[in-house]
Amino acid sequence: MLIKDNIEHIEAELNGRAQIVAVTKTKPNEVLQEAYDAGCKCFGENKVQEMTAKYEELPKDIEWHMIGHLQSNKVKYMASFVNLIHSVDSSKLLAEINKQAAKNDRIIDCLLQVHIAEEETKFGLSENEVTEILDSSELRTLTNIRIKGLMGMATNTDSEQQVRKEFRGLKRFFESFQSRTNAQVTMKELSMGMSGDYLIAVEEGSTLVRVGSAIFGARN
Repeated sequence: MLIKDNIEHIEAELNGRAQIVAVTKTKPNEVLQEAYDAGCKCFGENKVQEMTAKYEELPKDIEWHMIGHLQSNKVKYMASFVNLIHSVDSSKLLAEINKQAAKNDRIIDCLLQVHIAEEETKFGLSENEVTEILDSSELRTLTNIRIKGLMGMATNTDSEQQVRKEFRGLKRFFESFQSRTNAQVTMKELSMGMSGDYLIAVEEGSTLVRVGSAIFGARN
């Protein structure tokens, strides 16, 4: 199937329930251009260096999402253009994003990454750590960031029951903060689901699905 057909197929399945974030890591610009021409305007990258190089070359109305683990010292390279950072996993990183956003006279939208999987290798905050960040007095001083929701990655398993349980738990946790709206927090986005489990994620309340191989084919 062509990239255009894949995008149309996924959009039909989603039926307006969630936005596709096309995961473009390792894909060349001509492939991204093909996705863009097919109507996909939201791209997710894992590495800052790769994202900044692609940003320079591709149309400027693309929404760039940082979805991979982010080191504080890399924030400055993308602070002028990144639309949403999915992978905020510490208050230190949040403070650095705020600092670099201020230098660029911007407010940068962020998601707090919650550790929901059983694997130890995945990054993310515990539910207690998320609550501490959202309750902290320091957050009110970070006027150049906005926390727009949460992100989670389910366990890499064939058990649909396990994946569904993890997504459902994150949705419940997300909902517990939805009444909390202020200058720094508007809980609107829930980033859950990748190529193998995006339909389960959407059934469990995801608003953003990070889809790579289902659009572009298996990674090179």
